Amino acid sequence: MKRFARLWVVTLLGLIAATTPPPRLYVSNEKGGDVSVIDPATNAVVATIEVGKRPRGVHVSPDGSRVYVALSGTPITPPGQKENLKLPADKKADAVGIIDVASQKLIGTLPSGSDPEQFDISHDGAKMYISNEDANAVTVVNIASRETIKTLKVGSEPEGVTVSPDGKLVYATSETTSDIHVIDTTSDEIVAHFKTAQRPRGVAFTPDGKKAYITCESGGAVCVADVAASKVTKQITPPGGQVRPMGICVAPDGKKVYVTTGRSGSVLVIDTGSDEIVKTMNDVGPRPWGIAISADGKTLYTANGPSNDVSVIDAESMKVTARIAVGQSPWGLALSH
Repeated sequence: MKRFARLWVVTLLGLIAATTPPPRLYVSNEKGGDVSVIDPATNAVVATIEVGKRPRGVHVSPDGSRVYVALSGTPITPPGQKENLKLPADKKADAVGIIDVASQKLIGTLPSGSDPEQFDISHDGAKMYISNEDANAVTVVNIASRETIKTLKVGSEPEGVTVSPDGKLVYATSETTSDIHVIDTTSDEIVAHFKTAQRPRGVAFTPDGKKAYITCESGGAVCVADVAASKVTKQITPPGGQVRPMGICVAPDGKKVYVTTGRSGSVLVIDTGSDEIVKTMNDVGPRPWGIAISADGKTLYTANGPSNDVSVIDAESMKVTARIAVGQSPWGLALSH
């Protein structure tokens, strides 16, 4: 009987291993209209998935079965210009695309509101919170029914959207008005609001949920927020006059924060104990934007728009170990585990 039980366990574990998809890195290519799929074990592109116009924000579902990507029919607009006057917006293209991980195919879309850029997913996988850049709003969507639950008015040009580690709050950044709106995920109502340095972009929480780090592009700073108090308690200013913090992620152990700096071509490393920059890695790639970290915290990835590639970085030595060619103008990154 014991031998049979052991055989059954081994067989079951084998079946689980066979049906569990291997880790993949998903890269949204803004100008290419597709998503590149990278095998982190080989640093090779194993699939390219056509998704629609201007893919940017990208996330893997909590259960790992789906990948979602924000799609927008609003043409790319040069900095400082309100809208592209030469090309009209295609509002029919606005959506969040649904990619099936098993088949590596686009299988449908979710409603997104106007011009979706970034989004995040509730921890139970039931709801999605989506920034609508040209509508100054956050759209809340029921994923199962594919229906809009609510539209919340926030500041001007919302971009970053991040769910807190305990799943109770959502932080939404508003670029032009330089503020954060805090959404309660139970009521889906705004429960707090506070200011940051100029042009906040991305948000990342420490694993304990006590602090949030907010990249502020025009302010040339990373703001540290006390989550319980809903206020900025410190502003971290990188050395140099042209540093523009953009993408952000936190190490799995919560000890380090990694920040891309766009045209500065670097990654900043912040120690979460002191909230000071402890290292700056230069020459990461041209205009690194999206950033992701592996589950073991050993490898970083950055999306480099102008060079159409992804940099692979050893997190301990902070050295680029590979550059992976992807689609046209990579923007966002999401890792499945």
